[in-house]
Amino acid sequence: MTYSKLNLPRIPDAIAHQLETRILEGSLKPGDRLPAERELAIELGVSRPSLREAIKKLVSRELLVSRHGGGTYVTDRLEASFIDPWQQLLDQHPFLQDDVLEFRHLLEASAAELAAQRATDADLERLEQAYVRLDEAYHGEDRSAQVAADVAFHLTVAESAHNALFGHLVASVLRLLHEHVRRSLREMAVSPDTGRHLMAQHQAIRDAIVARRPDAARLAAQTHINYVRQRLSDAALSGERQQRSLRHLS
Repeated sequence: MTYSKLNLPRIPDAIAHQLETRILEGSLKPGDRLPAERELAIELGVSRPSLREAIKKLVSRELLVSRHGGGTYVTDRLEASFIDPWQQLLDQHPFLQDDVLEFRHLLEASAAELAAQRATDADLERLEQAYVRLDEAYHGEDRSAQVAADVAFHLTVAESAHNALFGHLVASVLRLLHEHVRRSLREMAVSPDTGRHLMAQHQAIRDAIVARRPDAARLAAQTHINYVRQRLSDAALSGERQQRSLRHLS
């Protein structure tokens, strides 16, 4: 009887696969620097030459970027290549804002639903921290801080869904989402009353995830986006009325 050889993966390939997994899971994010070569080799239990070969392979695939004398980083190439053309299109065609809202409605509702099912204790702790920062931001008047905290909250929800595509898709469009939230908050002219409504909506999302209520989490996320859509629509109508009044006066 003859036996075929087992096709065991080469050690550098196995290392590369493990690093890819960390990138997919989000433990290594775009822009993160890899630990020092000696430290990472000890952590993975591999030789430094095998680690170097694995890193070289991932660099050739543009998943990692080596900077001479400055270490190795997870690339943000996929994020940049996706966002740049869309950012320009959004700037030039404001009607795309509604498409962004529609996309957020679908993506964030599903992410919240999955987060309610899959969030770990560590995820819930990070979600609470994100919520507290958002609450602090809305109690202030720094619009940039409000935007950053808002985006961070929704990204935390997406990461808590523990779906590689959800986490990375939201991360990929983070800059576009950041710009959309900035536009939304600017055009909505966030008043104390609006701020209270927005915080109540974020609280509903957080509470549903913590209570492990997927349907409620989905509904809370949808309610939030619908509110933003309605407020932006009202702001647009108000702007049109002002323009008509100015033309009439002139």
